[in-house]
Amino acid sequence: MEIKDKNNIEKKAWVVAANMGYGHQRTAYPLRDMAFNGEIINANSYDGIPKKDKKIWETTRVFYEFISRFKGIPYVGNIMFLILDKFQRILNYYPKRDLSGINFSLRSTFSLVKRKWGKDLIEKFEKKSAPIVSTFFTPAFMAEEAKYSNSIYCVICDADVARTWASLYPKSSEIKYFAPCTWARDRLILYGVLTQNIFLSGYPLPKENIGTEKMEILKEDLRNRLVNLDPLHRYRKMYQPLIKGYLGQLPEKSDHPLTILFSIGGAGAQKDIGLKIINSLKEKIKAKMVRVIISVGIKEDLRQYYIDNVKGLELDGWVHILSGKTMEEYFDNFNLALRKTDILWTKPSELSFYSGLGIPIIIAPPIGSQENFNKRWLLHVGSATPQEDPKYTDQWLFDLIYAGDLAELAMQGFVEIPKLGTFNIEKKVLRVEPFTIKI
Repeated sequence: MEIKDKNNIEKKAWVVAANMGYGHQRTAYPLRDMAFNGEIINANSYDGIPKKDKKIWETTRVFYEFISRFKGIPYVGNIMFLILDKFQRILNYYPKRDLSGINFSLRSTFSLVKRKWGKDLIEKFEKKSAPIVSTFFTPAFMAEEAKYSNSIYCVICDADVARTWASLYPKSSEIKYFAPCTWARDRLILYGVLTQNIFLSGYPLPKENIGTEKMEILKEDLRNRLVNLDPLHRYRKMYQPLIKGYLGQLPEKSDHPLTILFSIGGAGAQKDIGLKIINSLKEKIKAKMVRVIISVGIKEDLRQYYIDNVKGLELDGWVHILSGKTMEEYFDNFNLALRKTDILWTKPSELSFYSGLGIPIIIAPPIGSQENFNKRWLLHVGSATPQEDPKYTDQWLFDLIYAGDLAELAMQGFVEIPKLGTFNIEKKVLRVEPFTIKI
């Protein structure tokens, strides 16, 4: 899609992420329509990045992935992770107070930025000055420190954020933020970000899962999903007026079998959960009562791990390993699979906002402070439920389905969570008139 101004000149922006796990790249991917050549720039791995800059980024990424995997080791792993998480933790919201004080992590980041970390990246952007839209805070800080000549936007990826997302001196900063929900917006205010620099846009969900702003694709998928999630009509009988008001008439039969998608994070720290799910459900899978998709991202070792462990179960193709050779291929495959997915099982990462597509979430154990807050937010909204013991998935999951509980979670997410973040961000950044945020 090309967005043009009144003089028919195409408008574009620099869309920036960082491949530190999948979260920042997944958040940026739906915004590719407004990026130059449809390309997302990864601040830590773009062509021509100076070796000294890349080394700083790589040290951070490798350390985080190591700690995330190490967390699974009893006692020692938890202690190590708590030490790391202390530097990026989110403080309790109450009592409300001034949280704009500078912490160690933020001071360390700016120490590097002031020593020209990222200077090369911003100089590249200056050659074709356009708004910067970053899904990671560091490139936004780099741009402001370099006195970038155009607007700088930062897209929040979680329901709540640590102090490191706001600048050293937030009251004088001109970085503008897109907040996915009121929790993130209100937290930025406590950090000292000026209200005029915060836009409650909603999280940028994939257009291929939404359609236009009328959400015709989303609604069609949800109609079929509710049929699978409420086989005994318990939810539908009670809330028929609500469903009809939002979605119209549901089909007699869904266009796909009951499907669970289990998504593993970039560090691959919870791969054992996926095997427990498959082993628990194997009889129901063989009976073609349920299909399971295991999403492993771009990690070939993870893909092979599941192939090796599933091949002897004779599940007749009803367990699918979802992956991609590139991040773009993976996101395309993932978004396509979501259209025929009824239950998303994941740790509460940026995927928490995908509950807005009308997909109930089974919450795997959180990793890190921001995921703990994402979990709290999902439970507050009422669109997710924590996992029970994966070894008994065949029991508790189907209890939830037959009671209509997951259908209720799906509808709750659809009604309560903003869904048009991608459109809102595009309109604001590219100054499409008239601009009105719709959530």
